[in-house]
Amino acid sequence: MEELVRLVLQVVPAWLAVLIILGFVLVAAAIRVIREYERAVVFRLGRLIGAKGPGLFWLWPIIDRMVKMDLRVLNFEIPKQDMMTRDNVTVAVDAVVFLQVHDASKAVNNVMEFFKSTILFAQAALRSTVGANELDQLLSERDRINQHLQHMIDEQTEPWGVKVTSVGVRDVILPDSMKRAMARQAEAERERRGKITHAEGEREAAEELVKAANMIAANPIALQLRFLQTLTAVASEHNSTTILPVPIDLFTPFLRAAAAAVPTQPPAPQSGTEKSSQQSG
Repeated sequence: MEELVRLVLQVVPAWLAVLIILGFVLVAAAIRVIREYERAVVFRLGRLIGAKGPGLFWLWPIIDRMVKMDLRVLNFEIPKQDMMTRDNVTVAVDAVVFLQVHDASKAVNNVMEFFKSTILFAQAALRSTVGANELDQLLSERDRINQHLQHMIDEQTEPWGVKVTSVGVRDVILPDSMKRAMARQAEAERERRGKITHAEGEREAAEELVKAANMIAANPIALQLRFLQTLTAVASEHNSTTILPVPIDLFTPFLRAAAAAVPTQPPAPQSGTEKSSQQSG
C-alpha cells in the first residue's frame, strides 16, 4: 500500500492528489439515498427547497440540510382518562388514532413535532366529544362518534400535512353503581317485553277461539266431532280410564218431568204501605 501511494505521488503532483481525494469525499457526502416510504425535506441556506426522494439524489455539502419524514401510517393510543358525559356520568374512555403524513414539507415547516401535537389535540377532541354526548349515545352510537372525532382531528391537522385515516373509541368503562343501574333497567325492559308478548298471545288466542266458536255455531256437528277427538286423546296408551259419551238428548225427558213436578209458589202478600202506594198511584 505504501509503495502504491509513493508511486501515485511520483506520477501525480501532491496538490492534485489532495484535490482528487477531497472531491471523492465531497461526492460521498453529497449523495443521499432515501427509501420508498421516506421523503427528504431539503433546506438550502435556511430556505425550504422541497421534498426529494425516494431513491438517489444530490445534496450540496455544507449549504444543504435535510430532514427525513416517514410516510407510513403511524398510530398512537390516547391514554385512558376520566371524563364527564352530558348527563353527568363519569366514564373512563380511551381511543386509538391512525394518521399518515401526506405532505412532508408542511409536516416539517408548519408545526413543531407534528406527532406530539396531534396526540395533544386528539386528547382534547376526545374530551370535547364525550362531554357533548350522553351515556346512551356514547355506548350505542360508536360509529358516529368515531367519525366525528376523525373529522375534528383531521380538520386541525390538515394544515400540517397530516391525514387522519381512522379513529376508534376502544373502551368505555363505567362505575359499578352505573353498571348495576343499567342491569336493572335491562331486566325491567325484558320483563316489559315479556308481558307484552304474553298479552299479544292471549289476544291472538282469543281471536282464534272466537273464530272457532263461530264455526261451531254454524255447524253444531263440529262440536260433537271435537268431543270425540278429545276422547281419543284422553284414551291414550297405558291409560286405564274409559270414557263413554252419552248424548244429552237421552236426559231431556227426565229433565222436563222434574221441572213439571216442582210446585209453583204463590206470590208473597203485599204490605199495607205497598197497597196504599198502589191505590194512590
